[in-house]
Amino acid sequence: MNLLRKLSLPSAENALPGRAETMPVPPQHFVNGRPLNDPFPAGIERLVAGLGCFWGAERAFWQLDGVYTTAVGYAGGHTPNPTYEEVCSGGTGHTEVVLVIFDPQIISYRELLRTFWESHDPTQGMRQGNDVGTQYRSAIYVFDESQRTEADASKARYETKLKQAGYGAITTEVLDAGPFYYAEHYHQQYLAKVPNGYCGLGGTGVSCDIEALAAAD
Repeated sequence: MNLLRKLSLPSAENALPGRAETMPVPPQHFVNGRPLNDPFPAGIERLVAGLGCFWGAERAFWQLDGVYTTAVGYAGGHTPNPTYEEVCSGGTGHTEVVLVIFDPQIISYRELLRTFWESHDPTQGMRQGNDVGTQYRSAIYVFDESQRTEADASKARYETKLKQAGYGAITTEVLDAGPFYYAEHYHQQYLAKVPNGYCGLGGTGVSCDIEALAAAD
């Protein structure tokens, strides 16, 4: 496989064409039995973020109190309804992401961002550990200005802490949320189905000081 293609995002004109058919979604979450797809209960909110291989990323979030359900998929690219193989080829522009449906009365978006930052190394560009390619880039896709403000503020503060610890600049993209495409059924809650399965996720060991952000409000 061409390494340059794996490390370079395609333009919309050069991306794979994809398809109109959507990926079938399992009827329920393998761990908590709740739905993976709309309709969700009133009052919920959502986070979509990429932090490397989505198997470990999803597990990091489904364990949190206040998270209603999670799913893995693809976002940030051009190809409609891509397959895993297409995303891994570098020809779609997507990154692997986790969709987190949460109750803001129990857990805040800010707290979810703490888990996001502390669960991976956001300074690595088009890779995460030994996983190399555009599909492993770090990303936060925001749904409103409040989420953008929270994401940008936490990114700036965490970057300062990382630089103090000897890391480089954060490469995480913070963009408006576009379509979220569900991944194949066998990827959903993979590490619950295969407890000893591969997880390449690893944080920097640098804490994300969310409390300081709250105090600054």
